[in-house]
Amino acid sequence: MITWPLFGEQFYNEKLVIDVLRTGAAVGAKEWAGMHGDHVTLKSEAIEKAITRIMVGVEADEKRSRARKLGETARKAVEKGGSSFSDVNSLIEELRRHRP
Repeated sequence: MITWPLFGEQFYNEKLVIDVLRTGAAVGAKEWAGMHGDHVTLKSEAIEKAITRIMVGVEADEKRSRARKLGETARKAVEKGGSSFSDVNSLIEELRRHRP
């Protein structure tokens, strides 16, 4: 995933994808653009460099491997018996118990 901060939420998503999950590459923008006409200008060289980082080489292979493992974990979580599946069912049951 190539990221750059456009709006507040995407800035935090960028931090998650790059710093925590380590599955993306930033294009070099250091500030986020607001929703009222602000914009970030990116040079094509920065975009090319970011794309190359996630497409070619050992670092790219590692990012793809981490992304694959995260995908598998997410799929298991939402399958029957998975943690997210169980948590949602628990929430539904709790809400049903408090229904008038």
